Amino acid sequence: MTKRAAIYVRVSTDKQTIENQVTVLRQIAERRGWEVVEQYSDAGISGSKGRDGRPGLDQMLKDAQRRRFDVVMAWAIDRLGRSLIDLLGTIQVLEACGVDLYLYQQSIDTTTPAGRTMMQMVGSFAEFERAMLRERTKIGLETARREGRVGGRPPKLSHQQQTEIVRMISKGRKTAADAARLFGVHPATISRLLSRMLVERQSQG
Repeated sequence: MTKRAAIYVRVSTDKQTIENQVTVLRQIAERRGWEVVEQYSDAGISGSKGRDGRPGLDQMLKDAQRRRFDVVMAWAIDRLGRSLIDLLGTIQVLEACGVDLYLYQQSIDTTTPAGRTMMQMVGSFAEFERAMLRERTKIGLETARREGRVGGRPPKLSHQQQTEIVRMISKGRKTAADAARLFGVHPATISRLLSRMLVERQSQG
């Protein structure tokens, strides 16, 4: 049975082109007998942005959940995410949907046993990174308490601050990480804000 393939490409700046990536990936699909049925791209978008800041990636994962293809093809592992934790999130969505992953630069192909083993290793390292982050957070809170500083949840953002954050990020002036540092909140707070605003805009549209 012919596999249905989806191509996902991303470049960080508007001056870069996705055409070379697409050409090579389509040639590989043809050699393997895969039919390319979808193509997604995020042009001029940094890999540091999460799913909510990358419409191409977001739509690709939504279509994976609808089983519109059997395998996702990408140029390299950093096209999907710059951190192991972000990458793990994408892999987990694809795995839950029964969709395989092919990464050209790393020669990773989860349609094969070796490729599946490699992605399991990536997942293990990502879980380790997540555990270390939790441990560092715990140590930071304990240190704050010993020094008499207030630990726990950061202050809530005012409506004006939320509006300013969304405006800065949407115009590309700041990343979510930049906004978190600027307003003294955890990056997860910014991510939740952006996700909520996206849902509100979709419901209004």
